[in-house]
Amino acid sequence: MLSHALVHTYELTIPIFMVVWLVEFSATEALLGVVVAVGYALFGIGALPSGVISDKYGSQNLIAVCLVGMGLSFIILSFATNILMIAVAVCLWGAAASIYHPAGLSLISTAVKDSGSGFAYHGMAGNAGIALGPLCSVVLLWFTDWRAVSLVLAIPAFFAVVYILRADIDEMAAANLASDGSGGTGGPADAPSSPSFFESSKSLFLGGFALVFLVIVFNGLYYRGILTFLPELLADFVTIGGLEDGAGAEQFDGSDFIYVGILMVGILGQYVGGKATDRIPVERGLVAGYACLVVIALLYVPAAESGLIFLVFVSLLLGFCLFALQPMYQVAVAEYSPTDSRGLSYGYTYLAQFGVGAMGAAIVGIILTYSVVASVFFALAAFAVVASAFSVRLLMKR
Repeated sequence: MLSHALVHTYELTIPIFMVVWLVEFSATEALLGVVVAVGYALFGIGALPSGVISDKYGSQNLIAVCLVGMGLSFIILSFATNILMIAVAVCLWGAAASIYHPAGLSLISTAVKDSGSGFAYHGMAGNAGIALGPLCSVVLLWFTDWRAVSLVLAIPAFFAVVYILRADIDEMAAANLASDGSGGTGGPADAPSSPSFFESSKSLFLGGFALVFLVIVFNGLYYRGILTFLPELLADFVTIGGLEDGAGAEQFDGSDFIYVGILMVGILGQYVGGKATDRIPVERGLVAGYACLVVIALLYVPAAESGLIFLVFVSLLLGFCLFALQPMYQVAVAEYSPTDSRGLSYGYTYLAQFGVGAMGAAIVGIILTYSVVASVFFALAAFAVVASAFSVRLLMKR
């Protein structure tokens, strides 16, 4: 839970820092968008090999490696004096963070007897990191500069490593119980061979999972595209006073509180989205959710021009809908993949969401550099239109 919260704390603190980096390093949105997109892409691309390594060497040690890598990346970030150092730090973070989800989810599934409750608490911790981590960063930026904040954020990772290395965990406890004490193994002999991997992948993509994968790709483009530059966009849309005397006034904008509010409303969105999957076909939920994201993208600039109240309303609606879709597509992955390929299917899920989806940051950065803000939201609407179209196709196949 602690590791999951930290992964998402770091992930969504980077966009807050980007507002400062654009000014301090005189960088364009296009350049910084590409730099951050590479780091975010590694976050997704590393999921598949990390899952294979987790099967071979165990999850506990891999999670420790993940935390050390993330902590070191934010220490390096605190000493960054140019865009190249920022690129190195963000890429290190992405590579280290990519280890977490396959290893963490595998550990829960094989070591926790009540895995349903384990996944629930695990998800709650991730949501807390998504919302409260950036909030802590925003508050700290009120009192000090971003380098000091980066250094402070690195500290919890090393405390977590100490705990993980001292904990006595039987990684196969639940698996052994499930097999009636037959002594399930988790060693290298149990790792799938390369032919098995490719055959399972082929089987997945010959079925409905291929459509689910495409839905998640365009979900990732929208998700990463909007969240990466949203703090900067909000800073352009609105000015909130009362922060002039803070130590971080020159690099902190009160509009960041709206950004944090979007992430906090996302917690409610995830809860409602998860409950909805028990009541309606998940395909209908996906179609409706992406249709809402199309409308929100098209309304965003007009709402911002209409005043603070409308901007806040549409922003919170964005956070609710964007995160409500996550449990829906996760359920869709389960419904359109066989049980014996479930781990592989979620590996591809994170590849689509965080790997391919990372291009959204680069695309939005390039648009912001060479076009007007409204064009960003037209592009986001297009991503949601395509995701909704693939969801309709899924519904027709049901």
